[in-house]
Amino acid sequence: MPARHIVVVTDENPSGISEGFRELGLEVLEDREQLNRIDPNLVLLYLNSMYRAIRSPIKSLALKARLNAAGVPVISWNRDGPANKGDKAWRLWLLRRGIFMDIYAAHTLQRSCGFARETLYLPNAAWHSHYHLGERTLEGLRSPSIYLRDVSFFGRTDPERYPEMRERHEFLVALRERLSQMNISCEFTDKRMSYAEQRDYIQTSRINLNSWAGCDTCYHGGYKGQEKSWGLPERCYGVQACGGFLISDHRKHAADDFRPEIEWVEYSDLDDCVNRIRYFLANFDHSRDIAEAAHRRVVREHTYSNRAQTLLSAADRWRAEQRKS
Repeated sequence: MPARHIVVVTDENPSGISEGFRELGLEVLEDREQLNRIDPNLVLLYLNSMYRAIRSPIKSLALKARLNAAGVPVISWNRDGPANKGDKAWRLWLLRRGIFMDIYAAHTLQRSCGFARETLYLPNAAWHSHYHLGERTLEGLRSPSIYLRDVSFFGRTDPERYPEMRERHEFLVALRERLSQMNISCEFTDKRMSYAEQRDYIQTSRINLNSWAGCDTCYHGGYKGQEKSWGLPERCYGVQACGGFLISDHRKHAADDFRPEIEWVEYSDLDDCVNRIRYFLANFDHSRDIAEAAHRRVVREHTYSNRAQTLLSAADRWRAEQRKS
């Protein structure tokens, strides 16, 4: 029998992880219907979106049973915990029965119990075919003359279009006012940019910010001051893959992925953010030391190829346990 060499990915944002699997030499299918036309004994794993699977629970359970019989684990990767996309309470209750997936992979371990027998910490990653140094070098990014602004942020900031970003909007408005009083140049934008434009924007900003994320606020029943997500948004890897210097709001899992103050800098509140910005603008070389260390860490450990390999290893462990039992 031919060796297993196919991965099926129906995650909601499959491009990065699919590319990671392909870089490992595997065939990737992104259409669940294709499972009906291939031998499941050739499949290594099935990576899906639990939010989509729960909309058709009977079909999802039948598919899981068929795949499990062929030695294929069903893995769900949740990158919106603990907000869980504000999904309906009954759907989340049903998902926590532990029957819809074999492995629950998540970018945060908050309230992760009940989804599956095995929970796997699987953070976001840098989509390294888009977020990289490009034509610049780490040495070149040490030249102060290339920078066009002191502080920047790009992403969704309009609270009318994206209510879940209201806290981000309010923080950035307050920060802009404080920085303007100190003659620190800042630019916060939600304009659409190509990947090349994003790289250039990151690499010409002395300090890139991470502030808030949709998974922090989009709770079922609305945001009522709940604890923010421990997980790191994708930008926390992408900015650093480009060689940019990042200052982020507090993320508990950051200590699992980066060495604090060596590869990672965070702030606790508005005052702390202002103080951090002032310090690193006055200590440019220190900021570049951290940016370079973080870049090397991301390239080495936090790409989608790394995440793909982690999933393959988890699938192999699952099969080994099934053979024992």
